[in-house]
Amino acid sequence: MKTKVVKLDAADIDPAAIKEAAAVVDAGGLVAFPTETVYGIACRVNCDSLARLDNLKGRTAGKHYTLHIARTGSIGRYVPTIGLNALKLIRSTWPGPLTIVFELDEDDVETQHENLEKDVFENLYKDNSIGVRCPDNVIAAELLRQTGNPVVAPSANITGKPPAVDASQVLAQFSDQIELLLDAGPCNHQESSTVVKIGKRGIEMLRPGVYFLEQLQTLSQVRFLFVCTGNTCRSPMAEGICRKYLAEKLRCDVDALGTIGYKVSSAGIMASAGFPASVEAVKACAVEGVDITAHRNKSLSRELIEESDFIFAMEQMHLNRVVALEPNAANKCLLLAAAKGIPDPMGHPQEYYDSCLRVINRAVKDRMDELGI
Repeated sequence: MKTKVVKLDAADIDPAAIKEAAAVVDAGGLVAFPTETVYGIACRVNCDSLARLDNLKGRTAGKHYTLHIARTGSIGRYVPTIGLNALKLIRSTWPGPLTIVFELDEDDVETQHENLEKDVFENLYKDNSIGVRCPDNVIAAELLRQTGNPVVAPSANITGKPPAVDASQVLAQFSDQIELLLDAGPCNHQESSTVVKIGKRGIEMLRPGVYFLEQLQTLSQVRFLFVCTGNTCRSPMAEGICRKYLAEKLRCDVDALGTIGYKVSSAGIMASAGFPASVEAVKACAVEGVDITAHRNKSLSRELIEESDFIFAMEQMHLNRVVALEPNAANKCLLLAAAKGIPDPMGHPQEYYDSCLRVINRAVKDRMDELGI
């Protein structure tokens, strides 16, 4: 077999060449193609094709390859339930040089077992997880878009050797062993994608690459902001309750929330800062096992709004102030207690604060549960 080499210009792709390459992959053949990191070898998820790929790369049979998808919207077909951290990471990095290993719960695994062909399910999922990559390369994306079957695409190299970053390096290892090579010149990054595993316990680095772990932790962190008037009563109580509830759900210490991908803060629409939470708010929270004695109020800012993923306002006037400062925040700002506001307890006796906290407690739990945490 002689490997056919087709030269392509990423700025002016030949549709016929991509169509030919996709047909080869769908027929069970192997096609080398460029990504933004290194060259990959496209292979249909089929036992016979994968056995040939294992043999080509000198790889132990049974090891699972990474699924490659053309667009981020395709992920739902393979990962039915995507956590908030994973969803934010996808939005921040895809398409791009990041492979994400998603952890699935038992129900989602069973759903995939029922919905996918046996070959596809057994060769993509292992230990209730699946690795997925969405490359940032127009040729790669178009090839994956035109294939009619799920495709894996490990780096174009024999196991133990450096991955190929241009067509000549592909041919040096696989000439006349693969059907087709799409040659679009050298890859941009010329190093492998970063591989991480993400689940309820945060991000775990599996293979270093273009991204650093600290970058990905920041990019995947989900940030909640609670807003009231002076940031001394309602919003600090909501912040404390939210931190406690998240820690319980995620089975971690409150202080560990940041390391597994969650940040909770609060602010007020009044221009004041540095004051502690009211004595009554501190007492109300203490009954629930929440300590807000270290809280110091801060004023709502556009920067706080922009960096937050979910903003919960106590009353309509707080919501209006958020949107006035940053109109683009309208789709991420909601009243905490749905359609009704939570009245200000300032100036009322302790019983009023206690009642207010009960409303906040229920509302916070409802909101977090709605988000699937």
